[in-house]
Amino acid sequence: MGEVLPTDVVAAALEEEVGEFRERIYPPMTTLGLFIGQALSPDGACQDAVARHLSERYSRGEAGCSLSTGPYCKARQRLPLGLISRLGVAVGEALQRGSPRDWNWRGRSVKLMDGTTVSMPDTPANQSVYPQSGVQKPGLGFPLAMLVGLISLSTGAVLKWALGPCRGKHTGEQALFRTLMPYLEAGDVVLADRYHCNYFTVALLLERGVDLVTRQHQRRLTDFRRGRRLGRRDRLVQWQRPQRPSWMDAQTYARMPERLTLRQTEIAGRILVTTLTDARSVSPQELDALYNRRWQVEVDLRSIKAEMGMDIVRAKSPDMVDKEIAVYLLAYNLVCALMTRAGAAADVLARALSFKGTLQLLLAFQQHLRLSAGRSATIMTAHLIGAISMLVLPIRPGRVEPHAIKRRPKNHPLLMVPRRLARAAILRAREAAA
Repeated sequence: MGEVLPTDVVAAALEEEVGEFRERIYPPMTTLGLFIGQALSPDGACQDAVARHLSERYSRGEAGCSLSTGPYCKARQRLPLGLISRLGVAVGEALQRGSPRDWNWRGRSVKLMDGTTVSMPDTPANQSVYPQSGVQKPGLGFPLAMLVGLISLSTGAVLKWALGPCRGKHTGEQALFRTLMPYLEAGDVVLADRYHCNYFTVALLLERGVDLVTRQHQRRLTDFRRGRRLGRRDRLVQWQRPQRPSWMDAQTYARMPERLTLRQTEIAGRILVTTLTDARSVSPQELDALYNRRWQVEVDLRSIKAEMGMDIVRAKSPDMVDKEIAVYLLAYNLVCALMTRAGAAADVLARALSFKGTLQLLLAFQQHLRLSAGRSATIMTAHLIGAISMLVLPIRPGRVEPHAIKRRPKNHPLLMVPRRLARAAILRAREAAA
């Protein structure tokens, strides 16, 4: 983190979010460092974090600490969510500002937007804030949180995120995206899937000077005989303002334009809708090439959930769920910082480097870096950055894979009643057999 953020930025965040604190065995930044280590570690257990802290203290010639996880878990609970989120966003913004200008698209910052779900332990506290899917019976499902993020196309870093339940009014992906819109800057370009191809999303983005490239929604009629012709299957069309939705207040609705001029173009069997209406400046082929890069957000979310393990978090309370997700995103951004640093040094796009390979190298070098200092640490870090720069992914244009799996799951029956009732039935059966 010290390579990405100035010391005064971290100190200011610590002072404003934590305030005064006692120097315990687990002060805030030490606790945060161990928490990040949990997110990066394949084990991810609190016992592993405590063991690492014990080894670090011994290596520095300090007195040991208890192997009990209780003090560390209490220190994690004291850690403010605001500190974790603030540092995570600061790292993402620093990478965005510091990346080479030619990594941008036509000198403009492109931001990917998408949502995903995160599962967690089935506890009453988690269910109260993040209820399970409504199609599952009580006691058979797991609480679900909806996570929506803005991700930099150039560096892969998560710039901002919003978290909410998957059930209830005004809690969906579009509602969470609207809370992220204030963090977009004039001149940005947003790539989103067809779910966000609607009038008010476009209007609110244009109000901020932000352009959108998306696919045509499957329920919207597309007629290339209407509108002003720009080229073959390329038209400027007018959208009429629909009725005010329930989530929008009357004042906001009144300032929405009555008509929007949008461009819709069809290429390779796909209809794109965009606010980039100048056909002389941006051709349909360039729009298609840009939108093809939207798939990168799916890869990024897979890296966070599958490679780092955020698909199922371990926290048993909603407060700790929020912190655990924030730590995962902060840890992910720090790995992206290594990739950005390696790419800039080797004149390679950070996006061309392997995230999983970078994570594997970091874990392989971790123990030696922890024990290194001074010149030795500088040399080890240089070797790490050099190794990451060689993890260039193969270019596979037009790659097609079926959205299906070959390996069959184990043929276990599904649990159709709560686990406590299933246990009781097994015990009753044993008693009857005896």
